[in-house]
Amino acid sequence: MATPVGNGAPGAVVPARPDRPPAAPPRPGVPAQRPGAAPARRPAPARTPSGLKARLARASRTAPGRLRLAGAVLAVLTLAFGGLTAWQLETRAQAAERVVSYSQPLSRDAADIHRSLADADTTAATGFLLAGAEPKAVRDRYEQDLSTAARLIAEAAARTTAASPAQGSLARLNQQLPVYAGLVESARADNRQGFPLGGAYLRYASDQMQNVLLPAAAELTAAENQELADDYAAAKAVPWGAYALAVLTIGALVWVQVVLFRRTNRVFNPGLLLATAAVLAGAFWLAVTSASTGAALKASDRNGATPLRALNAARVDVLTARLAENLHYVARGSTVKYAELWSRTTNGLAAPAQKDLPMLRRAGSLPEAVNLAPAVADRTVRDAAQQYDTWYERHDKARKLETDNADYQGALDATVTADQAKAPGTADAAFNATDQLLAKAADIEQQEFRKAAEGTDGDLRTAAVAVALLGLAAAAAALRGLGRRLAEYR
Repeated sequence: MATPVGNGAPGAVVPARPDRPPAAPPRPGVPAQRPGAAPARRPAPARTPSGLKARLARASRTAPGRLRLAGAVLAVLTLAFGGLTAWQLETRAQAAERVVSYSQPLSRDAADIHRSLADADTTAATGFLLAGAEPKAVRDRYEQDLSTAARLIAEAAARTTAASPAQGSLARLNQQLPVYAGLVESARADNRQGFPLGGAYLRYASDQMQNVLLPAAAELTAAENQELADDYAAAKAVPWGAYALAVLTIGALVWVQVVLFRRTNRVFNPGLLLATAAVLAGAFWLAVTSASTGAALKASDRNGATPLRALNAARVDVLTARLAENLHYVARGSTVKYAELWSRTTNGLAAPAQKDLPMLRRAGSLPEAVNLAPAVADRTVRDAAQQYDTWYERHDKARKLETDNADYQGALDATVTADQAKAPGTADAAFNATDQLLAKAADIEQQEFRKAAEGTDGDLRTAAVAVALLGLAAAAAALRGLGRRLAEYR
C-alpha cells in the first residue's frame, strides 16, 4: 500500500525510493560488475616511441623511408671503409718509412760504432807491437776508427729521442771515448821511449774498452735492433679491420640490390653497381698493396737486416779475437787472461772443436752469418770463413813457437810484422783478409736491404689515398642509385 509523503495531494501515491540508483544494464561483450566491487580501471594508453628509435620505426614503415635508411647505412659503411683503410695503410707507411730512414740506419750505425771501437782497440795493440816500425796505414786506421765512432755517436744522439733506452749508452760512450784515447796516447808515447809502463797503459786502456765502451756499444746495438724489430712488425701488420669492413660493406651493397630486385623486378641499379665496383676495387688495391709491400719488407729483413745483424756480430768477434791475440804479446805471455779471451771468443766465433765440419754445420756467429747470407753475398761470406780458418791455423803455429821453442820474437813475427816480404804468410794477413771480406759482405747485404725496402712507404700511401677516394665515390654512387628509386614515389 502506498504511503503519502510530504505535502503531496491527498491520496497521491508516491513510489518507494530505492537506496541507490539502479545499475546500468551491461554492455554487450563487457562482463557485468559484481555488486559492491570496485570499478574497473581503464587500461593506460600505449606509449608512443620517441627519439631516434621512433624516427627509425616510422621510417621503416614505408618504402621511401626504408630506402632512405638503406642509403644512410650504405653511405656510412662505404665512408668508414675508405677512412679506416686509409688510416691503417698510412700507419703502415709511417712504420715502413721509419724502417728505411730511421731505425735500420740507427741499427747499422750502432753496429758500426761497436765494430769501430773494437777495431780501434785491435789496431792500437798492433801499432804498439810494431812500435817505431808502425806503418802509417796502421796509425791512420786507428785514427779513422776513433773518428768514425765519435761521429756516429754524435749523430745517433742527435737522432734519438730523450725517452729512448739508447740515450744512456750513448752518454757513456761519449764520456769514455776521450778517456780511452788519452790512455792509448800515453801508452804509445811511453812505448816509443822504451818505458815498460807503456804496456801497462795499453792493457788498462784495453780493459776500459772491454769493460765499459764495448758493453755500452752492445747495449746500444740491442736497443736499436729492438726498435727496428718493432718498426718491422708495425710495417708488416695485416690490416684485418679494413678487410672485415670491406666484406661487411660489400655484403650490405649486395643485400640491398637483391631486395630492390625482388620488389621492383629491376635487375640492375647503376648507382649501387658502381658503388659495389668501387668498394671491390678498393679491397683489391688494399690486398695487392698489402701483399706486395709485406713481401718486400720480409725480403729486406731476410736478405738485409737479419744477415747484417749476424754479420756484424761475427765481425766484432773477429776483432775481439785479434785483440786477444795482440794483447797476449803486449803482455809477453805474463798472464793467461788474453789466452783465455782468445779461446772464449773463438769458441763463440766458430767452435774449433768442430773444425772438421763444413762451416754451415758448425756453431758460432760466423757459421750463422754464412747460413743467413743471401745468395749474392754467399760466396763472399764463405771466403771470409775460409780465411778465418787459415788465420786460426797460423795463430796455432805462432803459439807453438812461443810455448814449445820459447821463441817469442818468432811468434810475434808470425803474428804481426811490418816486413811486407813476410806479411802474406802471417796471421795478420789472414785476419785482414777475413775482416775485409766480411766488410764487403756487409756492404752487399746493406744494398739488398735498401733495394727491397725502399719505396714501400710510397706504395702504401698511394693505396691509402686511392682507397679513401674510392670510398667517397662509393658513398656518392650508392646515394644516387637509391635517390633514383626514391624519385619514383614523388
